[in-house]
Order: sequence, then structure tokens, then C-alpha cells
Amino acid sequence: MGSTRRNFLFTGGAMALLAGCGGGGGGYTSADAPLDPMLLPQPNPGWDAWVAAFRGRAQSQGISGGTFDAAFRSAGFLPGVIERDRSQTEFTRTLEDYLAITASEQKVSQGRAELRGNMGVLREIEARYGVPPHVVCAVWGMESSYGTRRGNIPVISACSTLAYEGRRGAFFEAQTLAALRILQRGDTSPSQLTGSWAGAMGHTQFIPTTYQSYAVDFRGDGRRDIWSDDPTDGLASTANYLSRSGWRRGEPWGLEVVLPAGGASMAGGTRSGAGWTSAGVRPASGGSIPSGSGKLLLPEGAAGPAFLVYRNFNVILRYNNAQKYGIGVGHLSDRLLGAGPLRGGFPPDRYGLTIDDRRELQRRLTGAGFDAGTPDGVLGSKTETAIQGYQARNGLPVTGEPSQALLARLRRG
Repeated sequence: MGSTRRNFLFTGGAMALLAGCGGGGGGYTSADAPLDPMLLPQPNPGWDAWVAAFRGRAQSQGISGGTFDAAFRSAGFLPGVIERDRSQTEFTRTLEDYLAITASEQKVSQGRAELRGNMGVLREIEARYGVPPHVVCAVWGMESSYGTRRGNIPVISACSTLAYEGRRGAFFEAQTLAALRILQRGDTSPSQLTGSWAGAMGHTQFIPTTYQSYAVDFRGDGRRDIWSDDPTDGLASTANYLSRSGWRRGEPWGLEVVLPAGGASMAGGTRSGAGWTSAGVRPASGGSIPSGSGKLLLPEGAAGPAFLVYRNFNVILRYNNAQKYGIGVGHLSDRLLGAGPLRGGFPPDRYGLTIDDRRELQRRLTGAGFDAGTPDGVLGSKTETAIQGYQARNGLPVTGEPSQALLARLRRG
């Protein structure tokens, strides 16, 4: 399938993570947030020259002069796009942190409401493509927080800037050409062709070449519209992508399991349902192991939760090839159907803190006058700044690092 979806963007995956979660996934800018001035067009003679040369190449690929000129009339060089592309960070969030964000109680509650509200169209989509509503809705939640973070950066400007910059010039020239084909077909207008800083678009964040191959006009109105407030075409396009990637109707993505003593040695192995049952593996939520061939994953080692995953898990990875992402989509989809949090625990972090400790630390820092952000147990720059402020005020070494001793001091007031 080549370079599809957003695998070109991120190492380690998550960083769809932070797509629907405000952490930066597909290079999001919130749909209603003001743009960074560096994401507004800036004069650049080099980019102008690149556009002039690209015009001939685009026309040789079937793009009309009228389409090209309309697309570039309000386009421009975006220096902030290059800055973001060069400063991408390889995130090393644990699975516990990842799920605390992607399957938070707020995200689950919002997703259940969206699932109920869109069940009619999701059932129609399932009938056509075989992908169940809760899975499509989970991808929607992961990618754009159920459509609330679709991105507002002009795709022609973003992709042409990256094509001109040259680090991945051929790739982004192909994306720019695909975006022009979207406009030439009439699926949307230049002003509506918006997305992330790296060109991922719409409710479920397709890059232009993936859109070209997999987007669908579900209602037959002549347009494959993944950008509007109506998510129908976006959700159907995602189901089409998963279906054509090999989704098997009626089969699970995976499930959390409980291992027998010493069972961690079986990690990475593949067995039938009967084989796993005879080895003493059982579903964490009760019932029986599915009959298909499942692989045992221990993403956080023997001290963390265990999963059996099936062929459909690998299909989810075609959307974003990161184990955390696949587990995130699968777990969120289960939560949308009413399942509870994972039953397996996670070990304390490198500071000796559990996620409950970290949540308490954040609450107490905020209560002491140092805003640590949402008390989700995920320690980021805001918590670090709060810790530094508290340490400075109290004459402590300013490290910004959490600890059991710091939590105990906060408890004492």
C-alpha cells in the first residue's frame, strides 16, 4: 500500500496520540483556534520559483491551468510548517499514559454520545463495508476528537511548502498534486481544503494521496466531502480504508487477558483459541477466548496488562503503524460499547509513582497555586513548570521532576 495515512509523519506512533487529544497528532491546529503567525503566508522568492516550475509538472499530470491558478491564488509559503517538520519529537509515552489520554473518561463519554447520535449512518456504513460502528467511531475519536480538531491550515500551502523545502520533497510534491486533483474533481474548494500542518485532512485525517485512493461519496451527491461538519463521508472513507486493508467482518481486534503464573514467557507467541485456553490464558472480563489465531502482546512487560490480538488489529495498524495506536483504537472501541477500564495494572513509573499518585500530585500542585493542568496523571511540560514553581517558592532544588518526597510534602501542606 506504500506510504498511506500518516505513517510518514510519526515514529513510534503515537502520535496520532495526540491527534484527537490535543497533543499534536497529525500536526493539528484546532479548527476554531487562531493560527500561529508563522502559519500564515510569508513572502519567499524561492517558493514562488518552485510554484512556477511546478505548474508545468502539474499540467503534464492532467491538472488544468485554471485549477492550478485557483488553488495557488491565496496560497503561500508557511515557515511554521517547516519549523514543525524539523522539530518533530519521538514521543516515548508509556501505554498507560497513552490510554489515559486517548481513552480518558471524558473521551469515552463524548464518544458514547457520538456513537449514539450517529448510529444510523454508522449502521449503514457497516452494512456496506463490514466495519462495526464502535470501531469507526473510535478511529474518529483518536484522529480528530470526533471532528472537533480537523485542522485549519490550507493544504495547498502546507504541502507545497514542504515540497519546496525538500527534505521530503518528492513525497510532498505528490501530496500537493493529489490535493490539486481533489480540487479539480470538485470535492471541495480551495478555501475549504484545510487540515494539519502536514496535510492530513478531515474527520479522520487522510493525507491527499490516501484520500485519492480511499475516500468515498457515501450519499452519492457527487462530492467526497470529509471536511464539513457532517462526518458521513469521513466515517465511510475510514471504513472503506479498513475494509480494503483486510478487515474481517465479525472478528475481534483483540482483548485483554489474564496470564497464568510464568505466562509472560509466552509473549509474542501465536496460538489458536483452544491453544491459549489450554495454556491457562483467560479473558480479563470473563467468557472464553475467541477461536481464531491470536498473538500475545505484553506492551509494558510482565508487570503490565496482556492482550491477545487478531488479524483486525493488524488492519488497524495499516491506519497508523504503532502498537500503542492499535491498542488505543481497540480499547477505545470497547469502551464505547460499554466496557470498563483495563483490569490489568501498570507498574510505578521511573519516579516510583503510580498514575493515581501522579493525578494527586497534579491536583495538589494546582491547589497550592501552581497550575499543573488537567489531573490526568500524564506528566508533561505544564506539570513540570508547576513543579519548578513550587520548588522555587519553597527553597528546594529546582529540577521539575516529581517524586514521592514531593508528593508527601504537598500532602502535609
